[in-house]
Amino acid sequence: MRKRVLSLAVTAAVAMSGWTHAAGAAESIGWTECGTEFKGECAEIEVPIDWAKPTGEKFKLAIGRLPALDPKKRIGVLFGAAGGPGLSGIDRYITGRRIPDNSPLRQYFDIVSFDPRGVSRSHEVRCSSELVNKPKWEIPKNEAQFQALKDLNAAVAADCRNHTGPLFDHLDTVSATRDIDAVRAALGEEKLSFYGSSYGTMLGQQYAELFPARIRASVLDSNVDHSISSAYEYLRTTAEELERSLGEFAGWCARTAACALHGRDVIAVWDGLHSRAVAGTLYEPDSGVQLKPESLRGGLDAAMYTPSRDWFALADRFAKMDAAPSTRLAVPGPAELTENSHQAIWCSDFHWNINTFAEFDAHLKRVEREVAPHAKLSPWWTDVGWCLGWTGPVNNPQHKLKIKNVPPMLLTTSRFDVAAPLSWNLAVHRQIPNSVLLHYDGAGHGQRVNSKCAWKHMTDYMITLTTPPPNTHCPAEYPTTPPTAASTRAAERPAFRD
Repeated sequence: MRKRVLSLAVTAAVAMSGWTHAAGAAESIGWTECGTEFKGECAEIEVPIDWAKPTGEKFKLAIGRLPALDPKKRIGVLFGAAGGPGLSGIDRYITGRRIPDNSPLRQYFDIVSFDPRGVSRSHEVRCSSELVNKPKWEIPKNEAQFQALKDLNAAVAADCRNHTGPLFDHLDTVSATRDIDAVRAALGEEKLSFYGSSYGTMLGQQYAELFPARIRASVLDSNVDHSISSAYEYLRTTAEELERSLGEFAGWCARTAACALHGRDVIAVWDGLHSRAVAGTLYEPDSGVQLKPESLRGGLDAAMYTPSRDWFALADRFAKMDAAPSTRLAVPGPAELTENSHQAIWCSDFHWNINTFAEFDAHLKRVEREVAPHAKLSPWWTDVGWCLGWTGPVNNPQHKLKIKNVPPMLLTTSRFDVAAPLSWNLAVHRQIPNSVLLHYDGAGHGQRVNSKCAWKHMTDYMITLTTPPPNTHCPAEYPTTPPTAASTRAAERPAFRD
């Protein structure tokens, strides 16, 4: 159910050092029921488009809530920040139950989330489908293609600005972080407990920078390192993690009799499929759709998020493709995209100093030669490529975190994580004083879903404020039998971190 509009003006205190923050709101929030399969409460509050001008033009920010199931045990608010960027927190935490009703957290906390500015119900970024749908997944192979990508990015930025309006110039994570504090103020809470996964960790990191005194507890699950300023380092770390995860998948298949490639050289199978994709002779066995190398790597990357759900499906898919003829069976239909929040938000936070194709190509070839001879390149090269030529403002460029006087923050890592490499998590840990590392010794993105052991530690900490001992390790939890329902995630090209 689409929530009805609620207007709530959020005021701001006097700016300090060029920044402003929410000072509270006297009005109460009028929640209305929302959701279909799962019900929650939704509302809207008004926040400034530009936090540097708190009394200026505003927009409606969509928020959602699940009240604590046991009011007598209620500790406060647990804010859930979705990944992406570009994903709805309401869809995931309120009407999607990422934290299920049987979790102890539901007894002790109101679960609160939002659709970040520019996303879904919160004035989503709107752009011409003709421009957004133009192919931009293929890696430029010459100067003309490189310039065409830059020109397309520039045209998309201008078009999105035209269709979205002034909010387009204020989509950065700092602005979204100030929105979170406006939600806190509107709820009348002195402090928040925070859970963020993937891109949601950037919101948590920057909230700790700006509002350390307003954090009760914070779990940052699979961290994005916003201090990476080198395009090569970004390409290297993401490709390295895809290469390492491919090796972990191959090892699992060798140990698991039910894997469709058990007893075979999985890396050799992958290399053969990738070579066929490069040659233009690899097709989906069921649909006959041609698979280009970028799509093949995208499917591999997506399947690495949740091994328990997707690894059997990935092995089945590779086995079928390996046995399929190198002939076209069908003509693929056009792709359909609905919004462009990810690119618009990401390119407000990251700027890359790449000016020529020669420089870009040298980075790619070095990665393939020295870092990822099998995986070649992560699909997340687009986090660099899609920002080249972007003409929107970069209001929140990369920087090392400056965090002081925060309570202990729990940071979780996976040993193999294609969307938030282990090296990123370790770098963020070094930037946050008083942070505690919790390690998952398996593959996957987001320990909430991949490790029962890690999720219990996270849950216990959020309730009791007691962290596990520093550098606690949870063992890998890999499947030994196929899931009851076939997963389709392995065939998808990843579009967001989540």
